[in-house]
Amino acid sequence: MKLAVIGRGLFGAAAARHLSKMGHEVALIGPDEPADFAHHDGVFGSHYDEGRITRWFDPYPFWRRMNRAALSRYGEILAESGVEFYREAGALHIGRSDSRDVTSVGDICAAEGIPCEAYQDAGLAERFPYLRSTAGMLGYFEPRDAGYISPRRLVRAQTIAAQRAGARIVAEPALGISEGGAGVTIRTRSGDVEAERVLVAAGGHTQSLLGRSLGFTVYARTVALFRLDAAEVQRLAGMPSMRCIGPKGDNPYILPPIAYPDGQTWLKLGGDPVDIPLESDADIKDWFRSGGTVAVADRLQEQILARIRDLRFEERRVVPCMTTFGNTGLPCIGPLSARVTVAFGCYGKSAKCSDELGRLGGMALLGEVDAELAP
Repeated sequence: MKLAVIGRGLFGAAAARHLSKMGHEVALIGPDEPADFAHHDGVFGSHYDEGRITRWFDPYPFWRRMNRAALSRYGEILAESGVEFYREAGALHIGRSDSRDVTSVGDICAAEGIPCEAYQDAGLAERFPYLRSTAGMLGYFEPRDAGYISPRRLVRAQTIAAQRAGARIVAEPALGISEGGAGVTIRTRSGDVEAERVLVAAGGHTQSLLGRSLGFTVYARTVALFRLDAAEVQRLAGMPSMRCIGPKGDNPYILPPIAYPDGQTWLKLGGDPVDIPLESDADIKDWFRSGGTVAVADRLQEQILARIRDLRFEERRVVPCMTTFGNTGLPCIGPLSARVTVAFGCYGKSAKCSDELGRLGGMALLGEVDAELAP
C-alpha cells in the first residue's frame, strides 16, 4: 500500500519505520531541524534536544505499557540504524516521604515487577551524595531500563532505519492535505505527494494542518540548560535522571550531565508551571522564535541550586519547547476518515515511548484501531 506519514518527529519517524518494515511504500514528510530558531519561518518540533528521561514506571497503566513496549525495542532500533540514542543511567523518583504520590511509586513498582531500590533520609544522601538535602525525603531508584534518551538522535535513528527499509524521505513541511476518492494529496514546496492513505503525526502543528480541533491544547514550555566544566561533569558522573515529585511548580525533572552537539556538557532542568496556550501555527512560530521565558528559567535555576549540592555552572541557556494536552490523559491515535489517520498528544511524557505510539499510529492507518485511543 502507498502510504504517507506527515511529521518527521518522534511519532512520525517511528510509524514510518514500522510501516516500511511491513513492506508498505512509505513517504515520510517533514523538514530538518531549523538551524536558527530566531529567523526560521517554518514548522517547529519538540525533539530538538539531547535529554529526555526514560523509564518503565509511570503512575498510569497505559503509559507503563507504552514505556515497556518501547524500551524493549531500543536495541532493535540501534541495530537497524547504527545510531546510539539511549544511556542506562537509571531514574530516581524523589519527594517527601509523607507524600502518597511518592510512596505509590514503590507500591506500583512492586506490583508490576519493575526493578526498584528504595532510599530514605541518610541512605538517600549516601547513595546520591550530590543531593543537597535529603531529610524527610524518600527516593525510588530504577537502575535498569531507565536513564535518558536523546530525542534528536532517536528521530535520526528511526529515520535511517525507515530509509533502509525502503521509506522515501521528503525533507519539507506539508503545506496542506486534501482527500479525494482515489487517495490523498499532500502539498509541499517541491510538489504534491500522492498516497492512498496518510498518517498525520505533526505534533503541535497537527490540528492546524488538519484545520480542526481534536480537543487538545498546545502549551509553550521553557527549559533551562546549565553548562558545566570538566570538574563538575566528573563530580556528577554517576548522577541518574531525576523526577522530583511535588506540587506543580515544585516538581522539576532533572537530566544528568549530557554532551550536546556544541561540544559542551549541559545539565538540563524542566518543569515549567506556566501554561501558555499556543492557539495557532503563528503562535507556535512566535514562541520558538522568542527563545523562551527568562522568568521561568530563573525559577528553574533556583530549583536546581536547591536540589544539587554546591552546583557550579559556567553558563545558562533558556530553551523554548512545546507540549500537547487533552482531557483524557491519553494520546489521540485513530482514523479521522477512510484515508486520514492521526497520531499525536504527548502530555510531556511520550519521547521515551514514541516507538510504540508511532507503531500504534501505523497500525491505525492500516485499519487496526485501539478503541481506547481513537479520536
